[in-house]
Amino acid sequence: MPKIRPIQISIINASTVLSDKDVHPVVQALQHQVTNDFRPAWGVDAELKFIPEGHVPPAGTWWLTLLDDSDQAGALGYHDLTPDGLPIGKVFAGTDLKFGSSWSVTASHELLEMLGDPNINLTVLVQTNDTAGTLYAYEVCDACEDDSLGYNIGSVLVSDFVFPSWFENFRAQGSTQFDQQEAIDAPLKLVAGGYIGAFDISAGSGWHQVTAQTRAKETARRGNVGSRRERRGVPRSQWVPSVMHEEITRRAEQYRSRVHEIQQRRAAA
Repeated sequence: MPKIRPIQISIINASTVLSDKDVHPVVQALQHQVTNDFRPAWGVDAELKFIPEGHVPPAGTWWLTLLDDSDQAGALGYHDLTPDGLPIGKVFAGTDLKFGSSWSVTASHELLEMLGDPNINLTVLVQTNDTAGTLYAYEVCDACEDDSLGYNIGSVLVSDFVFPSWFENFRAQGSTQFDQQEAIDAPLKLVAGGYIGAFDISAGSGWHQVTAQTRAKETARRGNVGSRRERRGVPRSQWVPSVMHEEITRRAEQYRSRVHEIQQRRAAA
């Protein structure tokens, strides 16, 4: 059996709501999840390296960036690819905290989905006849993304994720394991809080979300600008590489300074 070569991923904290001390135990838990849980199911491994403030990510690494929200992502120049044209994942910790979600679950979610489909272009076709069918996005955490389905590694809550069998519609209900937490008992099944991107190839209406609930997902769950959900509907020719890390660091300092000034003004008002 060929040796699995780990993908090198730099974890970069550019948020104002998380300290490096907050991030360290999560990076350790994510490394454990990738190596011990995700790799056996998917055959993909990664080595995670936290990049301290003032240090530059090694060339040729993928990035998982911790940000406040999509506004900050735009301000700092985090776009769709690293400066080397490699995959990048974004975790909007401020948005999670605002809506009472776990940012560590989101970090786990984004990391595993980046490993499962780094180019955000893989799909599974469920064909209903010669000219009709539905493409389902190859996203490994969406179907079971709710925080309530996560599991703890030490004291860190991480995301549940589906196995390759979830995308295999020939599988019978209960015939095999479909996700890490065994919350799903059939292929392409969504559990409470889950969704999946779908594309009706005969309708030509583009990507839409299929949810476990009949009601539309609340605004907080629709995905930030620059997220994987948003990028899947954008042609790759329109993706924008990020600026160099040194420039991001400079912009981050300016951003934090503006946030601090605003906080001071509010406190004095």
